[in-house]
Amino acid sequence: MKVKNIIELCKKRLLDDQKKDGHWLYELEADTTIPSEYILMNHFLGIKEERLEKKLSTYIKKKQNPDGGWPLFWEGESNISTSVKAYYALKLVGEKVSSKFMIKAKKKILDLGGIENCNVFTKISLALFGQISWKKIPSMPVEIMSLPSWFPFHINKISYWSRTVVVPLLIILDKKPKAKNPKKINIKELLTNDKKLNVNYGKESIFYFYLFSLIDKILKITESIFPKKFKKKSTDKAKNFILNRLNGIHGLGAIFPAMTNCTIALNLLGLTKQYKISLNSVRNLITHKKNFSYCQPCFSVVWDTSLNGLSLLESGLTLKDNAIQKACKWLEKKQILKIKGDWITNNKNLLPGGWPFQYKNDFYPDVDDTAVVAMFLNRAGYQNKKILEKACNWIVGMQSENGGWGSFDKNNTFYYLNNIPFADHGALLDPPTADVSARCVSMLSQIDKKNYKNVIQKGVRFLKNEQEKDGSWFGRWGTNYIYGTWSVLHALKAAGEDMNTDYIKKSITWIKNKQNKDGGWGEDCATYWKEKKNMPSIKSMPSQTSWGILSLLLTEKIDNKHIVNGINFLKKNFDKKKLWTDHNFNAVGFPKVFYITYHGYAKYFTNWALSRYQNLKSGNKTNIILGL
Repeated sequence: MKVKNIIELCKKRLLDDQKKDGHWLYELEADTTIPSEYILMNHFLGIKEERLEKKLSTYIKKKQNPDGGWPLFWEGESNISTSVKAYYALKLVGEKVSSKFMIKAKKKILDLGGIENCNVFTKISLALFGQISWKKIPSMPVEIMSLPSWFPFHINKISYWSRTVVVPLLIILDKKPKAKNPKKINIKELLTNDKKLNVNYGKESIFYFYLFSLIDKILKITESIFPKKFKKKSTDKAKNFILNRLNGIHGLGAIFPAMTNCTIALNLLGLTKQYKISLNSVRNLITHKKNFSYCQPCFSVVWDTSLNGLSLLESGLTLKDNAIQKACKWLEKKQILKIKGDWITNNKNLLPGGWPFQYKNDFYPDVDDTAVVAMFLNRAGYQNKKILEKACNWIVGMQSENGGWGSFDKNNTFYYLNNIPFADHGALLDPPTADVSARCVSMLSQIDKKNYKNVIQKGVRFLKNEQEKDGSWFGRWGTNYIYGTWSVLHALKAAGEDMNTDYIKKSITWIKNKQNKDGGWGEDCATYWKEKKNMPSIKSMPSQTSWGILSLLLTEKIDNKHIVNGINFLKKNFDKKKLWTDHNFNAVGFPKVFYITYHGYAKYFTNWALSRYQNLKSGNKTNIILGL
């Protein structure tokens, strides 16, 4: 089938996927941790949803590795924390420990070090169910809510996702409740040595590692004698933080971990009305299939709408088309203009103007999303300049001192905090990253390169400094170096960098060298471990192949063999009904901890790559000046 025919079929399908009000939403899937935690939440609160839990358990069992454990991403190595939560969830649902898959799971968990080797968040869940002692949990007293802003640790010094997860957790940790656990299910068989406490955190700085370890020991001794008034004041601050950001059906922070912690905390505080609101927000994330159900970590609706919109513009649609008009109008309504969110801490005089990632998340607009939305509206020619002005001003104000951009906060670079015992997940902060920074440089370059010249140049310097020795760039929010390199190359092109310079040529060579024999590209989520960066490519995926092709189209002739082979891979793997499907995860929530796959990526990025290829080929064009 010819490329242009595939594009037409793909375009029709993408248009059919559009919701009546103009937005697009594709499923966002994580590993089994999320459905496992949903089951754990139910049994903690004493909620009966037996039919749903059976369908969730079917999903969990379906994702079990051959060795008995559960991975952070499909085809990945079994992870101890993911496996323990999955095992406990299945046992709570009623699965017999004598079944073959549970026997295999138990063996693998014990081989991985047992419960004692889990991360902090898993240990907290187990402590709530009385499976381990609270003494094994790092101290996080609720009193930290009252610490002054100049103190080494402050709630505003950690990332948005950490903030929304931690604040309700402080209430839980303070009260140390015991799960209702109606069936009185335990998993003591997964303990190897109940007296052992493994240290899985920090060690980036020996000084801070031992300092925070000492502080933790002191807190464990003194926490019980903190003044009651101080505790009440701090608890009230935590409670007010939650209530001010409850976010209705969309939930606290609009992300699953924060929403579940919020639900439990509100229940403990006896706030029945708010508790029910929060509980429904969690339930809203359940996705039902014919034979199983799973729970999404959040909804990627603004992201999907703007990226799919750009894909359709590339395939020939314009503002005259109803689909593009509706998408633009829907996005216009989602811009956050009235709420000064948590980002205001480092931007006292900055006016709002960003977009969220989800349907609604007013306190936490997303820099990455804002840049992509603005590029879509600008390219579509949507006639509302004030929207773009406010978006650009907000993006400029969010630039960090080093020239880069984080996702939600400015200058969130308190790296020493990665050494606190509580931060063993390594995802406490939101520092500037290459992919987000690239999107901002792309946006400002596309909309008004002259006016934002200095900001763009500062961003470009940051990107140059972030380049890896092999020529690639790290992808914080997409897998991984292919995603990061695709993002940065488009930014450099839009900013006016000479694409024939050595450092850019080096990145193009890296892209070419990563191409598989079948013409596609495939990168494993394991490359987030530095020692595995240069591991062999995995089976080619449509989304990553599209990023590879889009990267090469910036510098190479249309008949370049790498481009042609990539196009042929996409043609060969086209399915009239499903379009394209990624067999593995294509994105990341938190490197080494939490991975995700966007079900829409394989569809709209592939349409994007094929459309750009066709446009360049038919129009004999050689220059791409757009940000994306």
